[in-house]
Amino acid sequence: MEPLQFFLPQLWFFILGLFLFLYVLLDGFDLGVGILSITASSEERRSILMTSLGNVWDANETWLVLMGGSLFGAFPLAYGTILNALYLPAVIMVVGLLFRAVSFEFRENAEQKFLWNYAFGVGSFLAALGQGFALGALFEGIQVDGAGHFVGGMFDWLTWRSLLVSLTLVQAYVLVGSTYLIMKTTGDLQKTHFRTAKIATITTFLGAVFITVSTPVLSEELRVHVFEGDLVYIFQMIPLVGAWLAWSLFRSLQKAQDIAPFIWTVALFLLSFIGLGFLIFPYVIPPKITIYQAAASPSSLVFMALFVGFLIPILLAYTLFNYAVFRGKVVAAEE
Repeated sequence: MEPLQFFLPQLWFFILGLFLFLYVLLDGFDLGVGILSITASSEERRSILMTSLGNVWDANETWLVLMGGSLFGAFPLAYGTILNALYLPAVIMVVGLLFRAVSFEFRENAEQKFLWNYAFGVGSFLAALGQGFALGALFEGIQVDGAGHFVGGMFDWLTWRSLLVSLTLVQAYVLVGSTYLIMKTTGDLQKTHFRTAKIATITTFLGAVFITVSTPVLSEELRVHVFEGDLVYIFQMIPLVGAWLAWSLFRSLQKAQDIAPFIWTVALFLLSFIGLGFLIFPYVIPPKITIYQAAASPSSLVFMALFVGFLIPILLAYTLFNYAVFRGKVVAAEE
């Protein structure tokens, strides 16, 4: 394989991983806030939660659109096969995102907000659930033929393990949403989300431990991949670092710190993505089709890299500017 044909698919594997991480982190906290809004004890509290998202939530989904377009251009075979295999989870996610978008806007002008409040919360939950089922299906593997085309059934993605992965992801979103609200709120509302963050830390950690242990046990391909060569040392370190980060997060919650819980949660998300990247690489359609088999032509990958390389700094600068402008606490009008 020529160096360029070897390097470019790896570059795009990293770029897509970056887009996915930014989407899961940024849209993850507002999905978590949406799920938490269902349990808000009053309309005043729910309004504070919604206000904390008002100027950032729709921009967070830009990374999902960018990732989908980049996957289509860089790995067209993977785009067609994965969407074919995960059609129903994708529909669940899109329906949830539509519920969120419509209810967020209609709620602002509605006199009776009950319907739109719960539509936003349920939409957030559905979006998180659909994403979790898709992730769980990748752990299970996608059945393909020699050409990389999907040959499985419509409900291959629905297993007890994919359900566990999905519920764990929902808890992870609740965790990052809670730590975000700790930064953005004060008083009793902040104390409430210290409690939800502690619960979500425990449930997310337990789910992650079970997934980490069961994945190599139940999947022969992943077991061979995990325990071959130098990768075994990496996969030994990741759970240890993850346990330390989870303990540090819980300790910061016990100390009622404002910003540290969110930082520790971001570190946990980043570690999870690093582990997922090592687990999947070099496959883009686990466990059969590699990034080299599914990649577009080198000329296409170079052209896309030049365009995206120009676009990424702009989007990152806009995102950082947006969060810098709307930083600070959200409080009730009388406060």
